[in-house]
Amino acid sequence: MRYDLSNDDFNDPQDDFFFGFPRNMFDMTRRGSNMRADVVDRGKTFEVSAELPGFKKDGIKLQYRDNTLTIQAEHENSREDKDDAGRVLRHERSYSNVNRSFYLPNVDRDNIEAHYDGGVLTIKLPKTDANENENNQIEIN
Repeated sequence: MRYDLSNDDFNDPQDDFFFGFPRNMFDMTRRGSNMRADVVDRGKTFEVSAELPGFKKDGIKLQYRDNTLTIQAEHENSREDKDDAGRVLRHERSYSNVNRSFYLPNVDRDNIEAHYDGGVLTIKLPKTDANENENNQIEIN
């Protein structure tokens, strides 16, 4: 049996090896590691919206360095079900670690704002005048 992968967003060299297996069995791990994000140039600011459902605010780290915004999020979850006698019936653990980087030049790093609500991270990055960053001239005393 051959599965049609023409609508799949991923090109994995191991796909040919796993063609005979149900597709969903392998997609669970690969798709779980993605972060959907939108970057919009609003003229005087860049606005980045990233979907991070299930992540807690303290598990999200943001960094702006070398004209690049990096979003990293980590989530660890543990669940244990016991019977009436206290014996463990099921113990499940999950871990997610996602990150994305976006090249956004000429940002006023001192005025970046970030908000996280309802699983959506919104970051506003105000722009600086491009000419301010291009002036690399150093005066000699």
